[in-house]
Parts: sequence; structure tokens; C-alpha cells
Amino acid sequence: MAEQDTRQVLMGRIDGFFGVRGWVKVFSSASPPENLLRYNPWQVRVGGVWKTLEVNAGRRHGKGLIAQLAGYTDRDLARELFGAEVAVERGQLEAPAENEYYWADLIGADVVNRDGVVFGRVDHLIETGANDVLVVRGEQGETLIPFVMGRYVLDVDLARRRIAVDWEAED
Repeated sequence: MAEQDTRQVLMGRIDGFFGVRGWVKVFSSASPPENLLRYNPWQVRVGGVWKTLEVNAGRRHGKGLIAQLAGYTDRDLARELFGAEVAVERGQLEAPAENEYYWADLIGADVVNRDGVVFGRVDHLIETGANDVLVVRGEQGETLIPFVMGRYVLDVDLARRRIAVDWEAED
């Protein structure tokens, strides 16, 4: 039997309430946002402690989602969830296609160019519409590199936590 991957991948946060029956508004970083509802249960960090919560129901609402979580049946109970991070276990996610990566897997990777210049580590990514952008922080400050495979990103080695890029270092 294969071992379940229990690493958590942040997928959103609870940022409001909806109605009086414990429903919460959820900002989802999934693309499209309603994909977060495909995963059940969620890991929700309440007061610094992770709780496993079943999603009883949910749907798209405006630019975000609304969800009703097990055990939260009224607005007063749901108040403790305000601001909570929402994650899913890595094992719940589908394997990405070749040359596709979850952002969570790229964060923290070292970024090095053809000349061996280390730019730093991926701090986060930005979605621009045209393409995603790596935000790399290092000794030289912040470097923005378009995440375009074959053009600017030459190789992603998740095992070594290293991304090779075709990008010139600033003098």
C-alpha cells in the first residue's frame, strides 16, 4: 500500500461570513477558484492549530467561494475561522503534467543562470495573465523572471530544489 503524502499545500483562506448558518467566504488560490471544492477534507489553521474539517457544501460566489464546514452550524461558531488558512494534503492533488508545476513546489527553490550566478530563492509567484512570474529574493535583492519554459526557464529540478534560467544578472 502506498504511503499517503500528508504535506500541506496552502490553497486559500477564510475571509468572511455568508448568512447565519455557519457558511464562510473563502479566497481560493486554485485555478479556477472552485477547484478547491474538489478536495475534501480541508486542513484549516485555527488559532495556530491545524484542524481537519469536512466540507459539507460549497459553491462559487462572486470572485471567491462560500463553504459550509462540518461542526460550524451558525455564524457565531464560524467566527473562529475568520482569517484561517486553508490547505489540502499534497496526496489529494493530481500529479501535474510534464513541464507543469504547482507553485508550492517551486517556492524555496534556488534559481541559477547559465553562468552559475545564483539569484536567490523563489519567494513567491505572480500571475500576470500572460505568464506566471518567479519572484526571486537573494543577496542582490528581488529579481522577477517570467516562468516561460524553454525561453527563460531552462530546467526545473524539484529533487534538487533548483531552477536553471536563461536570465542575465544585473551588475
